[in-house]
Amino acid sequence: MARITAGVGSSHIPLLGVAVDQGKTGDDYFGPIFKGYEWTKAWEKSEKPDVVVLVYNDHASAFDANIIPTFAIGCGERYKPADEGWGPRPVPDVEGHTDLAWHIAQSLILDDFDMTIINEMDVDHGLTVPLSMMFGTPDKWPVKVIPLAVNVVTYPVPSGNRCWALGEAIARAVESFPEDLNVQVWGTGGMSHQLQGPRAGLLNRKWDNHFMDLLVGDSQEARAIPHIEYLRETGSEGIEIVMWLIMRGALGTKTRLLHRHYHIPCSNTAVGHMVLEPTT
Repeated sequence: MARITAGVGSSHIPLLGVAVDQGKTGDDYFGPIFKGYEWTKAWEKSEKPDVVVLVYNDHASAFDANIIPTFAIGCGERYKPADEGWGPRPVPDVEGHTDLAWHIAQSLILDDFDMTIINEMDVDHGLTVPLSMMFGTPDKWPVKVIPLAVNVVTYPVPSGNRCWALGEAIARAVESFPEDLNVQVWGTGGMSHQLQGPRAGLLNRKWDNHFMDLLVGDSQEARAIPHIEYLRETGSEGIEIVMWLIMRGALGTKTRLLHRHYHIPCSNTAVGHMVLEPTT
């Protein structure tokens, strides 16, 4: 049967995609950021996952204020990089795994999650930047990807508890799929940042690292963090990191930390990254 072997958390800052596309990953500004991903790039080569369930948020590329799904799953065969105003990123198309995606969609809906099913969409930096951070610049992405988009842009945003529970339901769905597949779940977004208003430029190293601490081991404290705490401590855009809780929920009762990286700033944003594996 299919199995979830690891979870990855990562920021998906668009400037990191620019650095990759323009060959600037080793310069003085970006070098320390990308150095923290070198371990993971080598690890991914040895792990050879078949499929990544990639949790991200769309930035008004596939959805706008007219249609705002709380949770949407991509069940298509292929997804092109989105044009976010300056042309699509020069990265490969993303290949889906339709059989597993439809299986997960059916399982989640029968498990009382009201999923929006997407057969065609373009994917923006929220999805392509993490792929670049983990796999570099290949001619073809080495994994198939199931996009799972979460609304963390327009309120109301799903609670941390609901995100964690969705991760648990994804794990049940994957485990009931009969094909032998090595599946990873990635939670992306964040960490602390605010891009506008009087608190623009807010970064909170202490809170970000405490949040990452909570994802290691058997604590479920993070699923109870209220929205107001994310807003107060991490800024208006910091709420994105609830998507990491979907990844954590999919890993079961207890996790072990394999790798961790944190850096500030990058484009007025805190960069967070960690790799976890389930231990039970």
